[in-house]
Amino acid sequence: MTWLVTGGAGYIGSHVVSALRGAGIQAVVIDSLSSGHREFVPEDVPFVHGTILDSELVARTMLDHAVTGVIHLAGFKYAGVSVQEPLLTYEQNVTGTAELLKAMELAEVDKLVFSSSAATYGTPTGDIVTEETPTQPESPYGESKLIGEWLIRDQGTARGLKHTSLRYFNVVGSGSPELYDTSPHNLFPIVLRALTAGKTPRINGTDYNTADGTCVRDYVHVADLATSHVAAAQALAAGKPLERVYNLGSGDGLSVRQIMTAMANVTGIDFEPEIGPRRAGDPDRIVADGTLAARDLDWKMRHSVEDMVASAYEAQKKAASAAH
Repeated sequence: MTWLVTGGAGYIGSHVVSALRGAGIQAVVIDSLSSGHREFVPEDVPFVHGTILDSELVARTMLDHAVTGVIHLAGFKYAGVSVQEPLLTYEQNVTGTAELLKAMELAEVDKLVFSSSAATYGTPTGDIVTEETPTQPESPYGESKLIGEWLIRDQGTARGLKHTSLRYFNVVGSGSPELYDTSPHNLFPIVLRALTAGKTPRINGTDYNTADGTCVRDYVHVADLATSHVAAAQALAAGKPLERVYNLGSGDGLSVRQIMTAMANVTGIDFEPEIGPRRAGDPDRIVADGTLAARDLDWKMRHSVEDMVASAYEAQKKAASAAH
């Protein structure tokens, strides 16, 4: 059994590759390296430098390596930037997924795990997001992920593709000090970069309708996430029926101030965050229910907030020392 991981040189993709190897499953990686890192892919894992927009290359890669299924993480992932770059977002996430599906059909590969997003929900009205919560994306990124789900669903109907899509919120931490989040937009790397540079992190808004006034989000450890991607692949390979979509969420969430407190405790850098104005459109609380994934995909929160911060900090320090 061999699985192709698109975007396997990225932060989440590299952790999925590691989890596949841990489960004794052969991985093959294709990545354009637009935001991924070649050094995130182990030397003994076959690596193809290319884009999923090239369906002939992807099909050839599948045939060359006798690929039996695909875990699809490649794409443009910056929701905020997608508002300014809608065409790029749609090309990478919609056209890219369509070309991948075309390649899978050419290579007769019929199993797909799709990395979707909680951005498909937009700003939900309830406190807890379930798979039944209406999808109302508010950015080209969220829209492109939802259209990706539809493309995959329709290919399942038309061609018998076996598939599932995983929606998740804030992915944090590190499963290995060599693998870390390099996003310029995510809270953990932003705060850790500020602290190690001697700067003070900022909280945007303390007047939300939450216990401590800061917004609450669902933070999940990247290694837990990777484990459930592999569980989904194994279930599809075994012919087990899966839901069309799953949320990977904690069920309770953490506030921004709780994250800041954990950052100070774990790093040993004492600080009082600066307080800035709230950002337009930021809801008070978004937390997902992971009950279905717990039932079917070995989903559980195995890491505390301190674990999440400590692993991210260790990886960030290692990366910083390697850069000097």
